[in-house]
Amino acid sequence: MKRMLAATLACLGISATAAPISAADGAPLGDDAAAQTTAYANPMISRNVPAFSDSGTASAANDEYYYTAWQTGAPAYLAYDLSGVAESQRQQVIAVWYNDSTYDNLGSYVSKNEEPIDYVIEINAAEGGSCPEEGWETAVTVSGNGLSSRQHLVDLQGYNWIRLRVLSAKGDRVKLNFDVHDASGGVHDSWIFLGDSITAGGMVISWGTSYAVQINRLDPRYLPIAQNGGIGGITSTHGKESIDEWLKDTPVKYVSIAFGTNDCWGNPDRADIFYENTKYMIDAILDAGKVPVLPMIPWSTNEAVGDNVGFYNAKITKLYEEYGTKLVHGPDFDSFFKENPQYLSSDGVHPSSDGYEAMRKLWAETMYAEVYSKTTDSPEPLMGDINTDGSVTKEDAVLLERYLTTRGELDAKQASLADMDADQTLDAVDLTLLKRKILTESADPAE
Repeated sequence: MKRMLAATLACLGISATAAPISAADGAPLGDDAAAQTTAYANPMISRNVPAFSDSGTASAANDEYYYTAWQTGAPAYLAYDLSGVAESQRQQVIAVWYNDSTYDNLGSYVSKNEEPIDYVIEINAAEGGSCPEEGWETAVTVSGNGLSSRQHLVDLQGYNWIRLRVLSAKGDRVKLNFDVHDASGGVHDSWIFLGDSITAGGMVISWGTSYAVQINRLDPRYLPIAQNGGIGGITSTHGKESIDEWLKDTPVKYVSIAFGTNDCWGNPDRADIFYENTKYMIDAILDAGKVPVLPMIPWSTNEAVGDNVGFYNAKITKLYEEYGTKLVHGPDFDSFFKENPQYLSSDGVHPSSDGYEAMRKLWAETMYAEVYSKTTDSPEPLMGDINTDGSVTKEDAVLLERYLTTRGELDAKQASLADMDADQTLDAVDLTLLKRKILTESADPAE
């Protein structure tokens, strides 16, 4: 029988109303009930959790809007209560903070504001609720930071709290967003986009639709960590000289290197130097155990750039051939801007606001095709994940309950994921097994 009567559900202790499903003892399933996430995503676990600070608006650091930020004088601290997050999602985490300054102190257009210089990341095993005053343990120490964003791997097993304590900052003020991502299954969805001013303008997170959100729109299982490593006015030579330092002490997995516009600007004869510099960066990324990503240099209506881009992109094609599957092919911005010159600004080199938005969208579409859809460690479909968000939670149980009580519909994929006992029938047994999986992480019909 495909649908069960409300009376039958009631006999099994299952609500037939629109109220949240309850556990066997009558206690509602909490938001922190075991969430079984896919092994190849790094879900954000800090969004809108209780946030505390000794000054400034702490909640501005972990809301969904990156144009808001925690902003205050330094020294100061920002703490998150993660006790409401399932323990399985806070064994190992990636803690990442973002500031809108120039990524590094390079080039002619450096602008540094309210960026942490010396800071520590601390953890605490105290129960959730009030922010603890004692019991903090240092997990990460950074001195003399000069970057506008950093990622850190933190062992959070057995701890409920994480705190970013800024000891000093540029101009004695700090402004940042701070996210925590589950990395209990490893680092899989962590990115940095290195490059020149086109990257700097294109990979921002504080306005427009960011790369992470673009990916999330394509597949809600993912919300990547994505640092903007663009720096205006620099060339591949700067990249070669800095890549080893940029890769130091970071858990990032995918590293995009998008140089070339300034290399070829008025220089038709430096393509070989660009090739050698880019090859060095690719090798450095591979040696660090990370994945290099290389896009094509954007075409330009400015003849000083546009007339030379072809010489340099030929070197990128050569690198594609030499490295094969070790090198991820980024977007073809050469063809894109040739076909869409309306997305360039008045200087014919830098994209317009709409052009940057289109670039981020193309980045997401290309990486989804080249990386996400080809992930070799993707697990089998997650049984019970009816809403296909990458986890099994009470929301999935609500969907199945509504279907069984004729107040909702499931498509073929959702129905397949809801068939917990694999008997080709959706009934109260499947709902019971789904509830058990949420509560105990087990859906074995034999138990």
